[in-house]
Amino acid sequence: MKYIGAHFSASGGVEFAPINAHNIGATAFAFFTKNQKQWFSKPLTPENISLFKENCNKYGFKPEQILPHDSYLINLGNPEAEPLMKSREAFLDELNRCNQLGLDRLNFHPGSFLTSNIETCLKTISESINWALDRSEGVIAVIENTAGQGTNVGYRFEHIRDIIDKVEDKSRVGVCIDTCHAFTAGYEMNTLEGYSKTWKEFEEIIGFEYLKGMHINDSKKEYATRGDRHDNIGVGFIGNDLFKWIMNDPRLDGIPLILETPDEEKWAEEIALLKSYISS
Repeated sequence: MKYIGAHFSASGGVEFAPINAHNIGATAFAFFTKNQKQWFSKPLTPENISLFKENCNKYGFKPEQILPHDSYLINLGNPEAEPLMKSREAFLDELNRCNQLGLDRLNFHPGSFLTSNIETCLKTISESINWALDRSEGVIAVIENTAGQGTNVGYRFEHIRDIIDKVEDKSRVGVCIDTCHAFTAGYEMNTLEGYSKTWKEFEEIIGFEYLKGMHINDSKKEYATRGDRHDNIGVGFIGNDLFKWIMNDPRLDGIPLILETPDEEKWAEEIALLKSYISS
């Protein structure tokens, strides 16, 4: 079963995200549990939590179909002690919010090394994940691959493997693969040979048991440019074939496949298009 959706607004309260998803035919969704541009937000109210669960149940969304995303401000690999602790506390807050909502995973960008180096940053990210998991329950920390802009880490599968290797509770760590990020990081997913090679490397380096979701995006940037600019399906440098392969790859069943394409007015159309690619 393919669960296809998009990153929907939770404006007015998290309880509106499943409604917004249902209204355009989505069978999966992502959302921010709080304002992604703020470090901390007001706690979820009992009403928020109750209505969110009620709406998920009403429209048939189970935890494995939902991939919440944390704040973009968080950097779990920050080399400076004070901002690192601020990031860890904010990440913990997001894990706890997911747990309150009955969700089982939280997607996050691994981090940036800034003034340090990749190896130190990866180790710090692992330590940050361990710190947060020790203080929370149930929710899987889902590492998203990056395009490799600036000092961002996580653009190679080896980076993600090294983070996971040092996470103590392997049952609570996972991976989200963003197609745009992978393509511009140097994984040639727009050819059948490249697609097969990418997933072979993923299986050998990380393992499909860790795959907990995907972001389904075309790219405004060319292959291996390490640029992070999403485009709508089929109109960027990746093209349609990748998305047809994804829709018919049984290894990618049972996880949320989330659009983060820039023109949300096209999401209903794109969801329908992706569904149409599924061979009967």
